[in-house]
Amino acid sequence: MSDMPYDPWSAAFVADPYPAFAELRAERPVFFHEPTGQWVVSRYADVDALLRDRRLGRSYLHVASHEEFGQEPEAEFLRPFWDLIRAGMLDVEPPAHTRLRRLVSRAFTARMVEGLRPMIRGLAEELAGGLAERGGGDLLAEVAEPLPVNVIAEMLGVPAEDRPLLRPWSADICGMYELNPPEEAQRTAVRAAVEFSDYLRGLARARRDHPRDDLISALAQVVDEGGDRLTEDELIGTCVLLLNAGHEATVNATGNGWWALFRNPGELDRLRGDHSLVPSAAEELMRYDTPAPMFERWVLEDIRVGDVDIPRGAEVALQFASANRDPEVFADPDRLDLGRDPNPHITFGLGVHYCLGAPLARIELAESYGALLRLAPGMRPTRDPEWKPGYVLRGLQGLQVEI
Repeated sequence: MSDMPYDPWSAAFVADPYPAFAELRAERPVFFHEPTGQWVVSRYADVDALLRDRRLGRSYLHVASHEEFGQEPEAEFLRPFWDLIRAGMLDVEPPAHTRLRRLVSRAFTARMVEGLRPMIRGLAEELAGGLAERGGGDLLAEVAEPLPVNVIAEMLGVPAEDRPLLRPWSADICGMYELNPPEEAQRTAVRAAVEFSDYLRGLARARRDHPRDDLISALAQVVDEGGDRLTEDELIGTCVLLLNAGHEATVNATGNGWWALFRNPGELDRLRGDHSLVPSAAEELMRYDTPAPMFERWVLEDIRVGDVDIPRGAEVALQFASANRDPEVFADPDRLDLGRDPNPHITFGLGVHYCLGAPLARIELAESYGALLRLAPGMRPTRDPEWKPGYVLRGLQGLQVEI
């Protein structure tokens, strides 16, 4: 076995991590990776079990201080960033997480999300139609990126003239989720967090006083049986989470998905000939080239994974992309099969942190794929794309196509 097949900073690994994952699943399914200081877990059964295991958490601050957990205290300049992020539900644990998710779920219902489908379809057709009229262009910049940003902006009630602000804020904040981000990226994330928070605070106050038919108004008004409601900070943290989580991963899923289709022309022809395959194709494309390939968890109590003991205070790197190619679960896992059934991929996570926006992402992807298949049926790439350098949110820099 090679010395270190897992190298999340290597351009070659980011471009194609799957041979390394096959090697790890077979020979080192749980190992300590010195450069990141993380225990890397690559088999489906282990990732599945650990996502559901309450002895692990997205955070440890509900049980210990940084010092008690053997971690360096966070730099003071990062406080505005972490105050914002921890006001949402992604980086907190029960009972705070349970309360936040319950309240947000009351406004962010499956019925509400399904009601957005006509708007999403119209927007997808407008973007796909524009790309077709121009004879092609950058599929990411012209379709994949504007769609989820505009959907979230429409849901939240962000005025059209302010929407160009959202994409840069989201990208800058998400820079903090890469492995060991440089200080410049950290300071950029803090600045974006402050600007986005200030913007949303003004919008939330306006909607609280004069509610409209949008998600910010609904979140500002939501109350549960006990009379509990979201604080202003929690409302803002939730809105930022909805944009970041509902945007970066969806853009990557769209780009990664089309690039996978272009590299598998037989399956692309199959999809062009039968658009009813779109929903299962979206699931398979998320499995085949996972847009958020790794999620981290902190070990809150000593655990044993396989025959490996992992101590309290450690961090585990759960490899979703590897789990989604595990031959123990998926027959012929390196083959793209747009009709794959069953397809128990874990792209949206599992357990208490299962992605709240999964129904919205599925609608966005289905409508985006559908619109491009209808309006740009002969679309093809003009050159091989390059991958962005980051691994935690893995996606293409762009995808040039012609119609």
